[in-house]
Amino acid sequence: MVVTTSAATESNYDRKNEIKAIDESKIGIKGLVDAGLAKIPRVFVHEHLKLEVKSGPANTNIEIPVIDLEGRLNSTRRGEIIEKIRHACEKWGFFQLINHEIPITVLEEMIAGIRRFHEDTKAKEELYSRDDKKKVTFNTKIDMTQAITAYWRDTLTCVMAPHPPALEELPTACRDIMQEYTKSVMSLGTDLFELISEALGLNPNHLKDIGCAEGLYVMGHYYPACPEPELTMGTGIHTDSGFLTVLLQDHMGGLQVLHDDQWIDVTPIPGALIINLGDLLQLITNNKFISVYHRALAKNVGPRISIASFFRTCIEPENSSRMYGPIKELLSKDNPPLFREVNVVDYFHFKHEKGVEGTQALAHFKL
Repeated sequence: MVVTTSAATESNYDRKNEIKAIDESKIGIKGLVDAGLAKIPRVFVHEHLKLEVKSGPANTNIEIPVIDLEGRLNSTRRGEIIEKIRHACEKWGFFQLINHEIPITVLEEMIAGIRRFHEDTKAKEELYSRDDKKKVTFNTKIDMTQAITAYWRDTLTCVMAPHPPALEELPTACRDIMQEYTKSVMSLGTDLFELISEALGLNPNHLKDIGCAEGLYVMGHYYPACPEPELTMGTGIHTDSGFLTVLLQDHMGGLQVLHDDQWIDVTPIPGALIINLGDLLQLITNNKFISVYHRALAKNVGPRISIASFFRTCIEPENSSRMYGPIKELLSKDNPPLFREVNVVDYFHFKHEKGVEGTQALAHFKL
């Protein structure tokens, strides 16, 4: 396979053929690296990085909140946890969670399972697809139709709830642990939506009752070591689309959150999970809780493994007309609705069409 290197000039650069070559190889970025790649293909080069994205180091003196869930069934302790969640959701949109009751052995095996899959060339070739109607796919993060720069990562995507794939559709390298881990994440998500509901002053079941906890979309990312990390991004600046994301990351680091106009490193904590809010939660809470920009850096060491589990409404034909708007119980004369009701399918289509990097689709739906 021939790909254009970052040294290519604009005059002889053929983006379409470069993407086609990468896509048809079905081996992902790891395959390129294993083949001895010395310079990254042109499609991965983010021209603006030199000017804005990496204009300065992240602030390492500030850390995102860490919330300990131990004792959450005790009424006094529960009140303290809810208050910490409220603060994190209002000011950060991100927090790390410890004592969440998912065993560290399960977390470690999930990371290992995703790594096993990404290092199995045959398994990747069999699942390589850009058909978003399939429940299980593998591909490299490249926008095939728009001139949006590619990300330095390969991804296994599995739609795990409410209608999971057949067992044989999941890759053998992570089949058992994918089921065990996502079952645990669904249970944790239920608990978190109860706590977030209470942090909003609502009935504990409110967010579950409107469908926030029903759909789970899991992406197992593999970020290979990059020969020119200063030219690209593992994941560009974005906000998440759904209600809530549970992120499991390995020890490598690289995730950063934008807080008070500063990039903050999300330092890996053994056994912790990262929780961040999505656009739809900001919309239904009428800006009380926030969905914030974050990104993942490319590094010259690796691989980095992360697993993002997105709680979002189930986009099935029977739910295609479902609408979400600011929760009426949160509104008042002094707090009028800031967003119009939005059809979830329309929302996701709008966000996809506008691309991900540096855009927050919410602004389009403001009243």
